[in-house]
Amino acid sequence: MAPEKETKNNGKGAKGKNSKRKRPITSDAVMKKKKAEEKVPELVEGSESDSEPEPSSLEKGDAAMEWIISPTSLQDFYKTYWEKKPLHIKRTERNYFKDVFSTKGLEKILREQRVLYGKHMDITSYDGERETHNPAGRVYPAVMWDYFNNGASIRMINPQYFSNSVWRLCATLQEHFQCMVGANVYLTPPGTQGFAPHWDDVEVFMMQLEGKKHWRLYDPDHKLPRYSSKNLNQEDLKEPILEVEMEPGDLIYMPRGTIHQGHCLEGEHSLHITLSAYQLNSWTDLLEKLLPAALAVASQEDVEFRQGLPRNYLSCLGAVHSENTSQERIDFIGKLKGLMGKLFKHAPVDAAVDQLGKRLMYDALPPALELGEKCCTVNGDGEKWNSKKNCVVNRVEIDPDTGVRLVRSTACRMVQEEDGIKVYYSTENTREYHEAEEQWLEVDSDLAPAIDHLITSYPAWTKVEDLPVEDLESRMQVVGDLWEKGILITSEPLEAKYDDP
Repeated sequence: MAPEKETKNNGKGAKGKNSKRKRPITSDAVMKKKKAEEKVPELVEGSESDSEPEPSSLEKGDAAMEWIISPTSLQDFYKTYWEKKPLHIKRTERNYFKDVFSTKGLEKILREQRVLYGKHMDITSYDGERETHNPAGRVYPAVMWDYFNNGASIRMINPQYFSNSVWRLCATLQEHFQCMVGANVYLTPPGTQGFAPHWDDVEVFMMQLEGKKHWRLYDPDHKLPRYSSKNLNQEDLKEPILEVEMEPGDLIYMPRGTIHQGHCLEGEHSLHITLSAYQLNSWTDLLEKLLPAALAVASQEDVEFRQGLPRNYLSCLGAVHSENTSQERIDFIGKLKGLMGKLFKHAPVDAAVDQLGKRLMYDALPPALELGEKCCTVNGDGEKWNSKKNCVVNRVEIDPDTGVRLVRSTACRMVQEEDGIKVYYSTENTREYHEAEEQWLEVDSDLAPAIDHLITSYPAWTKVEDLPVEDLESRMQVVGDLWEKGILITSEPLEAKYDDP
């Protein structure tokens, strides 16, 4: 008998032929239940009629982005503004962003959750020089408000860790940008400025939530930088390219590198949230993965890359020989250009892209599941303890005709590593950046086509029995393993098979 194929996790127990599978194979039909749907842009939960198909996470991501930049279209935004110049959207609807975050919500977080100075919150001020006033330990409202009343600004770092609405918005936008989306919240007292002029290394979407703030934006000294700037001096700034007052409902988009500073107007506080994307997500970052890999392949496959350097190359190249015009130098440079040209033929582009996808699985927020989705995933379906019966109930099964798909387009990435095929996934990440270790499953090569199909066919539903794997038992196994990690969602809640009447 051939050995059973297996998927293994990262050191926390592997599933093999001696494992006790709790989801046996069956061909029974599953129950039909409706699904609730969340309206992402409005950040509230609702439902759709059964006649309307449920949108995919990619469609929801696009809808969230359209909502943020409305009335500018996605096409116009990417053609005219993205990575090119700022966009200011003035709205008359002051409550446009009201469900995203609020000062009242901040107060509630501080009273109910453990927020730490430095890790989750900074107390800052700026009067010609930026200062940080963080005490040690937990943030208590009375202490924070005392700083605020004395002119200090409040920055909440990664509010998505504490706020469901911010988490839902950032996680949804990840589907649009296909990269990590983060956030910060800024609360500024009237008539003050909390930060020095600076630029950021991310694409910024600044959403005014409460009050007013006067903003000045300047042309970048260094377009699309890979890293944020230090604090800049006022005397070094040129004339602003944009100077506006932001009011509730307004938006500013800033490409990476845009120098900016904001001053709260007298009379009322300012609260805004910045959403950020595309940190270290450039061609340079891909080439950092690609070029070393290409050179490794080229040196193995092409003898020309292994040939020795000319004996006299040190005598005609180097800084002291930079003006040398000898034929030896010309020939050396020509040879090097030829090798650089040949290098791309050996470039493992897909493997390098997979490494960036693997990084995303570690960086990404976990999916913010809707109520209707939870009942079709391991997060809400499956075995439960019934205290009245004093036993486990809802013993569910995955059937051959069960429809499955990825829970999100960014749920997993299959990568060919040196030691085998691994499926990296984001579904067990926490809302705090890199709090969880990198998560992966090791996959037998015979099962890889099933996972390949699930990834490439998203958002289409696939019946388990239709997966491109040789035998039904293997199809059931790979689906069961992925379902148990929250990577898959079923088209309907699973049917309980063995519950007592």
